[in-house]
Amino acid sequence: MPGPTATEPRSDPQTDQSAVRVRDVLAAYVGLTKPRIIELLLVTTVPAMFLAARGIPSLALVALTLVGGTLAAASANVFNCVLDRDIDERMRRTRRRPLPRHAVGPRAATIFGAVLGVVSTLWLGFFVNWLSAFLALGANAFYIFVYTLWLKRRTSQNIVWGGIAGCFPPLIGWTAVTGSLDWAPFILFGVVFLWTPPHTWALAMRYREDYAAAEVPMLPVVKSAPVVTKRIWIYSLATVGMSLLLWPVAGTGWLYPLVAGVLGAALMVEATLLVRRAVQGRTDAALKPMRLFHWSNSYLALLFVAAAVDPLIFG
Repeated sequence: MPGPTATEPRSDPQTDQSAVRVRDVLAAYVGLTKPRIIELLLVTTVPAMFLAARGIPSLALVALTLVGGTLAAASANVFNCVLDRDIDERMRRTRRRPLPRHAVGPRAATIFGAVLGVVSTLWLGFFVNWLSAFLALGANAFYIFVYTLWLKRRTSQNIVWGGIAGCFPPLIGWTAVTGSLDWAPFILFGVVFLWTPPHTWALAMRYREDYAAAEVPMLPVVKSAPVVTKRIWIYSLATVGMSLLLWPVAGTGWLYPLVAGVLGAALMVEATLLVRRAVQGRTDAALKPMRLFHWSNSYLALLFVAAAVDPLIFG
């Protein structure tokens, strides 16, 4: 005969529901910061630090810079979510973000963004240096006031000039190590500047109807596919050219230009194939613009990794 069994503890439904609500709220606040965009920004910060140090920089400094850069980028992204919440509600790609879902209120999100901005500036200022702090603050101000409030809803050139905000991480990484600016980080700045339009236009081609419904005049909304793809090709070529300038300016070894050349050739192949599909009369998803979008992510990451590894070998 089986013996008596211990009474199994019963969970409290109210406690379980409270735990779920807390997790949902935390997830919503994290979602406001757009973590995937932050990852890309950090990819362009750390290699600039390696290049500036001509080797391995202080790992403590790298960690402090990454924390400050993450907080700064998170702040800008939160404000962008607040200001663009009406657009996000109308776009299928973004309607599941926290504000359109009413998981977080605009006032709470605004306070959250402001706190992140203040903390990031003080963090970088006290633990890294004030030049890096002011560069991060300037990037945030540009993203919020110039891109989000002024350019995004007014011109098809919105991402060309508004994308400048995303070019600051190499400058921040460089100044974190050196405390000053030089030509090399501005070359990296230029690479990101020229890379941003084709990267973003490829995404906008895939979601052209979304942007049109939200009345955001992205280039693929106001121009035909052949026109857009040809501009993507031109900017891609300019990106490759700018990337190769780092070789003589920063005095890298042979690894960086070799990798930059191979990656650039692959990028131009994808851009050329995209132009060809557009000329053939394909549109939207049939253009397969996400092939270039995803490859452009890999291109930028691998290019900056090469810029970081080269000084480890030849520094």
